[in-house]
Amino acid sequence: MDGFTVEPLGPRTWDAYARMMERHNGVFGGCWCTYFQTMPSEKTYDADDNRSLKQRLVEEGRAHAALVFDGDEAVAWAQYGTPQELPNIYHRKEYDEVGDPAPDYRVTCIFVDKKYRRRHLLPVALRGALDLIGQAGGGVVEGYPHDTSDGRRVSVLYDGTRQVFEEAGFTHVRPKGLRNCVMRTEVP
Repeated sequence: MDGFTVEPLGPRTWDAYARMMERHNGVFGGCWCTYFQTMPSEKTYDADDNRSLKQRLVEEGRAHAALVFDGDEAVAWAQYGTPQELPNIYHRKEYDEVGDPAPDYRVTCIFVDKKYRRRHLLPVALRGALDLIGQAGGGVVEGYPHDTSDGRRVSVLYDGTRQVFEEAGFTHVRPKGLRNCVMRTEVP
């Protein structure tokens, strides 16, 4: 990992996480990685409200992520949690209609600081999340990456690509929406 370390998001790492988010204006218009933690009817589009919500959830132990550090600076993350912790996913109606068994965990958002892109940190963050899930007892983990197996490029990779998930041991389950897919792995 060339000097990078992975630590869990928590009260002790909150300040480093917040600095990274602030460098990116809260990411995706001030989301603060709360989109998947709220249902559409609960969603706020105010960056300050989202920051407060995320900090409260971290302090309550209801927000999990693997943070990738370069020294003391957080430079990437992979958000994970139970379906109860992360109830909102893209194409939720379609997903629910299929009736797949619920996973124990979801990986819903992966992000790399713009200064650190093209350094292969997305797989480091994903592997970090899987390691932390293993430390918490493991289970079936589901992810919803962009399916780029047709060779088309995607402009925003908020949750990685099918190839990155396959390299981490995930198996393709089915398509979801136009450009995403459902993938699963089991973490001991």
